[in-house]
Order: sequence, then C-alpha cells, then structure tokens
Amino acid sequence: MSRVMAVTFEEHGQLHYLDPADGDYAVGDWVLYPTEDGPEVARVVWAPEEGEVDAPLPVCPGRAGPADLRRDEERRERRRRIHEIATERIAAHDLPMKVVATDVVDASRDSDEVAVVYFTAPGRVDFRALVGDLARALSSRIDLRQVASRDAARLAGGVGMCGRELCCTLFLDEIEPVSMRLARSQNLASNPLRIQGACGKLLCCLAYEHPLYVDFLRRAPAIGEKIDGGTVVAHHVPTDELSIRGTEGIRRCPLTSVCSTFRAREDRDRALRKET
Repeated sequence: MSRVMAVTFEEHGQLHYLDPADGDYAVGDWVLYPTEDGPEVARVVWAPEEGEVDAPLPVCPGRAGPADLRRDEERRERRRRIHEIATERIAAHDLPMKVVATDVVDASRDSDEVAVVYFTAPGRVDFRALVGDLARALSSRIDLRQVASRDAARLAGGVGMCGRELCCTLFLDEIEPVSMRLARSQNLASNPLRIQGACGKLLCCLAYEHPLYVDFLRRAPAIGEKIDGGTVVAHHVPTDELSIRGTEGIRRCPLTSVCSTFRAREDRDRALRKET
C-alpha cells in the first residue's frame, strides 16, 4: 500500500494523481504538480490516503508558494487573452473553426513563447494566413492543433444528462468507441440524437452499463416467456426486476424470486432434450 492524492488544474477538471511523499495536504490546498515543462499549480481535491496503484506516481514537489500562484494567474490570464484573440481572428478570416481550449508554453533562452490553440472543424482547414495574423497579434509563435469532438468535450468540460461532470473530463484517460449495438442491447431509442453526449457521439456510459445488461439477460427469462403464473412483459435492469402480467394484472418482482424457478425449468428441459 502507498499514499495517493488527487489534484486538478481546473475547477471540476480531470483528476491527476500524485504521491504526497511525507507531505500532509488537505482538500483545497494549492500544490505543485511536476511536468516536462516544470512544476504547475494544482489544487487538492482528494486528500492523501492509503491506496493501491498500478504504477509509480509522480511525487508532489510541495506546496505552491505566492510566486507560483502569481505565475499561474498570469498564465490563466494569458490563455484567456489567446482564446479571445484567436476567436476574433478566426471570425475575421471566415474559417469554419471553433476554439475549444488554449495553452501557453513558456519562453526559454532558446525559443520564444508558444501559444497553443486547440480547435474543432468539420474537415481540413487552410489556416496558413491565420497563423501569421495570430503571431503578429499575440507576439508569439503559434501552434494550431485540430482535435476530434470527444477530445473537444474533454478539453472544454461540461455536465452530462445525468447531472454529473463529463466522465472524459474527470477520469477517462482512454475513450473507447461506442456502437449502436450497445444501445440496442439496452432497449434504448435507435435515434442517436437521443443517446449522444456533449461531444455529439454516443454516450460513453453505454459501455459501462453493457456488462450489467449481458449478465441480466443471461439470468432472466426473455420477454414473452411464461413464468411464475404469468408472462414476462418487461425487464428492469437497473433495479434487477421483472414485470409479469398475470390474472391480477401486471406486477413487478425481483429477478431473484423467479430466477431459481426459471433456471430449474431450463435445466429440466435441457435434460429432457438430451434424453430424446
């Protein structure tokens, strides 16, 4: 077991994990996070506690001091300014681009500051004239990076239809493709517009819930089957229940209350088929 804590660079942003070493940090503390470009300021959202990790975590360099906080605020203001100017110049060039995030790579002795602009577009965009315009307006080198819709949602953040922060913003490091097959197996609407996330793609949570539906369907009688003095008319996977229509109407009952009877009948039928 080792100690681990979680921090974010933005409010409600993606979680990043750190080894607190011997430090004693509380939720809300400003700390430093080691990166290739030097330590960055982050805020503790999960205080240190014992836990298991699959790989060694970066070690927290310590608390952020007043100079670190000032530098971080200056960088945030610079990113806001880059976003504002980039949006303005894109509109002036009438390009089908949408800025979703910006970043700043600090200048060093060997190179100038680099303003990084992440954008989405319906296809390839000729932004050569835009790069020169932005370089003059921002007095820095420009790096334009086109991202896919899922990555755009991760960078911009937001709230899903469940009322929680987007999973890709909070914890998803690798986003796997989701197909309509998963939606059909969960008896959801075949209209993709009703089951898409903020990124415009199918909801990632369909993949989370798919194993639960597979397990439920493996254990449960199919809709239309006769069971327990009635006919199965609906499955309720989240509550692990069935709706059964009988002589007294439709009733909901736990799957476990009919599962043993259903399985016993299946085993009997299977044995009879083998004998014949």
